[in-house]
Amino acid sequence: MQGAVRDLREVIREEMFMRDRILKILQDGPKTVPEIAGALGCPSHEVMYWVMGMRKYGHVAETEEEDGFFKYKAVTGEGN
Repeated sequence: MQGAVRDLREVIREEMFMRDRILKILQDGPKTVPEIAGALGCPSHEVMYWVMGMRKYGHVAETEEEDGFFKYKAVTGEGN
């Protein structure tokens, strides 16, 4: 998934839109950032920003590590 590197502000602005899409992908179980990126059709480095933002606000959490990548799961609870 190579492409032009977008302005970081543009990537970050999409976080709220991408949150629902990422949470839907994680309904099937924990996934790594590259797996999420593949499902979204987006570059891994952009997905990393979105997942880290979601982690910061408690929407996702790490589970186990696989081949050097953490897997993330959706966190359900108050406000999520």
